[in-house]
Amino acid sequence: MNRGYYVFSGSVLIAKGSVDVIRKAVRAYPDGSVIVIDDYTGQVTDLPVTDLPGHENTGSAGDDRPRRGRPKLGVVAREVTLLPRHWEWLTAQPGGASQTLRRLTDAARKEDTDRTGRRLAMDAAFRVMTTLAGDATHYEDAVRALYASDMPRLEQIIAAWPGDVQDCVRIFIARALSRQSTNPETVSR
Repeated sequence: MNRGYYVFSGSVLIAKGSVDVIRKAVRAYPDGSVIVIDDYTGQVTDLPVTDLPGHENTGSAGDDRPRRGRPKLGVVAREVTLLPRHWEWLTAQPGGASQTLRRLTDAARKEDTDRTGRRLAMDAAFRVMTTLAGDATHYEDAVRALYASDMPRLEQIIAAWPGDVQDCVRIFIARALSRQSTNPETVSR
């Protein structure tokens, strides 16, 4: 996935776009007085060292070490911690533990009906609001309105915030609302 970013200096948006686009903006602020927000998660992020000014991507000697799983197929081995009774049940299933866990996970994903996507979108909007307007007037009321899906109230509150902050927050809120409109269930926190 190609990530996008927003770069703010205080409450002013100075750049948005790919790493290549924002790299130029970050270079203009060598004192580090900018905030870089991930367009997908809403989290403040530090760009990888290779993306910062003055660093060249030289690769890493650790890249050649063997990895667990089947990385060429996209299979990654990770640790799962279960009680002995869970392991016993999984081991007794046709295909073994790994195949059973994949089947159970796929079934749970089908049942999800995008609840996870809505929650992640709401949380991303919350993170952006906290980062950019955590000390703004009526911030707490805005968070309550967000999670209550009270958009008229939320719009009323954020109207007093700086313009670039409002615009960015609205983008994240629109994403969260579009996730909600695909399924009428409300999001609860």
